[in-house]
Amino acid sequence: MSASSTVGSLLGKSDAMAAVLVLWLVVFLSGCALTPGMDMKRGSDVSDAVVPVMKDGKLVKEKVKIVPITADLIIERENARLQDARTLTLPNSEPEPYRVGPHDRLLITVWDHPELNDPGGEDIPPELAGKVVLDDGTIFYPYVGTVHVAGKTVAEIRDMLTEALSKYFKKVKLDVRVLAFQAHKVTVVGEVKYPGVQSIVDSPLNVAEAISRAGGVTAEADLSHVTLARGDKLYPINLQALYEQGDNGQNLQLKAGDVLHVPDRYHAKVFVTGEVGRQQALQIHKGRMTLAQALSESNGIDFNTSNAEEIYVIRAGQAKPEIFQLNGKSPDAMILAEQFSLQPHDIVFVGTAGVTRWSRVLNQLLPSSFSQVMTRGAFYGGF
Repeated sequence: MSASSTVGSLLGKSDAMAAVLVLWLVVFLSGCALTPGMDMKRGSDVSDAVVPVMKDGKLVKEKVKIVPITADLIIERENARLQDARTLTLPNSEPEPYRVGPHDRLLITVWDHPELNDPGGEDIPPELAGKVVLDDGTIFYPYVGTVHVAGKTVAEIRDMLTEALSKYFKKVKLDVRVLAFQAHKVTVVGEVKYPGVQSIVDSPLNVAEAISRAGGVTAEADLSHVTLARGDKLYPINLQALYEQGDNGQNLQLKAGDVLHVPDRYHAKVFVTGEVGRQQALQIHKGRMTLAQALSESNGIDFNTSNAEEIYVIRAGQAKPEIFQLNGKSPDAMILAEQFSLQPHDIVFVGTAGVTRWSRVLNQLLPSSFSQVMTRGAFYGGF
């Protein structure tokens, strides 16, 4: 008996082998529609999947447009970023004089009138000396009575008391200073060495000084996405730009009640998957990572299995998901990849070549089918 007739006999006796052949035919005719693994919809300018998209303040279902990564796109995005940076309204960062508030302790000194000063003078411990501003913002002072001092500067309080005492004394010489600053506080939390509450003193307190008081940032801090909460508003602060580029516009003056939050780097990652040397999550370093860097740190594109024309960046923000595609078939496309900046939570996906997908189907089907043929062939005495 010939080898061909033996194989035919074996296939004819095996329903499983017939099913495999039918499956091969289906796969071939369907253009690899049954191939294993992830794949993007080819030849389309929209995503295959329907995703939630924010429109008019509510979520709706839509397909996402696939935007080619070109020089025009990079220029448009960079110009928009610069415009947003210019139009971002940050709070006034001009220093303001300290204004006394409740729980501050004031030391008032009147020369040539010791009866008006604290008994014991400078020998009294600071925590006991002076006059504490009450919750209603007032203090009591001899001859003057109840005086409202909250919201006033030291100079304004000095002038007010001098004028009031001048009704009783000639040539009043008076000094006012704050012994204990307790009225105005800010909070520094997150990735700093000593998080907690800090008092605002007579010298202005800015972001950089507050972080310095907190012992500096930890190794896990994400300096590019610091936030300042003031009232019901949240302001982004890029400390990386302040420290490295001297952008003093980020060094805001803090006010009472401010909360400064330094986040960690845990969420500042991009995810690289598909036909690359190593699929992994990459940490964004100092707030910057390009598409070329992400591919390089993942050991590059696997040219044996990938389709270099299908390099995708999936930006799955809930409000406005975006998908970008780079045609990396030409080496000079890496110039565009190096200029395309990634954002936290971006997914970089490198598509699979058609021949690779077909090969994977064969690898799944061939072992089982030929093992049956070889086993039965051996049973019948070989080919």
